[in-house]
Amino acid sequence: MLPLTLVVAALYVWASWEALRLPAVKLPIQKLVVPAALVLHAVTLGLQTIHGGALQIGVGEAASLFTWQAALILWVVCLGAPLQSLGVAAYPLAAACVIWPALTVNEARPVTDWTIGLHILFSLLSAGLLTLAAIQALGLTVLENILHRPGNLAMARRLPPLQTMERLLFQLIFIGFFLLSLTLLSGMLLNHEEPSQPPTMIVMSFLAWVMFGVLIFGRLRYGWRARLATRWMLSGYLTLVVAYFGSKLLLGPYLN
Repeated sequence: MLPLTLVVAALYVWASWEALRLPAVKLPIQKLVVPAALVLHAVTLGLQTIHGGALQIGVGEAASLFTWQAALILWVVCLGAPLQSLGVAAYPLAAACVIWPALTVNEARPVTDWTIGLHILFSLLSAGLLTLAAIQALGLTVLENILHRPGNLAMARRLPPLQTMERLLFQLIFIGFFLLSLTLLSGMLLNHEEPSQPPTMIVMSFLAWVMFGVLIFGRLRYGWRARLATRWMLSGYLTLVVAYFGSKLLLGPYLN
């Protein structure tokens, strides 16, 4: 398993280097390197998470899964928009996370109940989208800083337009917020069926949900943009990361 994950990681690192080195119009990664990495990453995930017909997802597998999803969404988006430069951050993250499960032991309980599997699916889909949104927010911050320095205009021309990045950021946030809402709803139903789970399983994820909700309200009502929006986005995402990997709130005992 480790040799395959190393191949996938190498492809992601190659894609990241190409995204950093070349103008978007000349990038070969869209047709060759990234698709190969995504396919092999998917194969790796299947081997790591499906055992005896049951789904078994530990923390490492979850991180690998939603970074694969983030890389996949980025690849699809880049087919219609010049956002390949975001791969400089997204692909190394995927490279690190694909190796993680190969170096650890998956001790999570197998999931055979479809309702729990659906809850896990919602949580990972929302996490993947919001991971890409966080990368997008960081990219937006970097681009803003570059645009405020006249000496960096040549570099700015190689990056996507600010309006394009901002529009994609909020599209990802809207969809991620919807999926996070489904995650919380299904999680509360499962928590009702399993009273042994502590109330703190909901608190951090609900706090992240509130923060994203405030961000969406601010965008729709007051037209929040740029720095204010990215601060709320990154704060909400950090809270969600704590919920996943600190307290294991969204996936309960099925995500060790």
